[in-house]
Amino acid sequence: MQGEELPTTGHGERRWIIDPIDGTSNYIRGVPVWATLIALVVDDEPVLGLVSAPALNRRWWAAVGSGAWTGRRLSGANQINVSDTSVMEHASLSHASLDKWWDHPQHIGFLSLAQRCWRTRGYGDFWTHVLVAEGAVDIGVDPSLAVHDMAALAPIVTEAGGRFTDLDGIDGPYGLSAVSTNGVLHEETLRTLRQRAVG
Repeated sequence: MQGEELPTTGHGERRWIIDPIDGTSNYIRGVPVWATLIALVVDDEPVLGLVSAPALNRRWWAAVGSGAWTGRRLSGANQINVSDTSVMEHASLSHASLDKWWDHPQHIGFLSLAQRCWRTRGYGDFWTHVLVAEGAVDIGVDPSLAVHDMAALAPIVTEAGGRFTDLDGIDGPYGLSAVSTNGVLHEETLRTLRQRAVG
């Protein structure tokens, strides 16, 4: 088992990765956007992800080959899919706190991406990426995350038809950052984020 609060225990090809409260700052301030994230990883591949947001009365989950779903319970679940937005200027972008970007090497690229997109909001944390999976948001970016922040989200986004990589375009939850998209906009998003200041 691996997580944010306790040291990693056990060994073997299967492990659970747990984040008890993703969105701790929201939780502390009484903002209802926080969740428990649970992932099952087999041979370093996330094969199952569950996001439970009790204050929102919502859950999202996915297993490899089974699609991505949301609802309050299994019996009333709805399958979710990413959007089909194909033009950056029509895209909705969700991002992490702006203070994470100011000193980041790709802050110029982030500002360029934000300027290009139709709409920009800082939903942050798990919320950004499940909104991508639902098709409500087209692009989600976070420059600084740990594996326990991402392991449950990766299969939800990919089973919904999207892509989940780090800022370098490497698939999965093992980088130090996250870029989730509807897939169609992924490469263009990564190229835009790589822009540097001129002069």
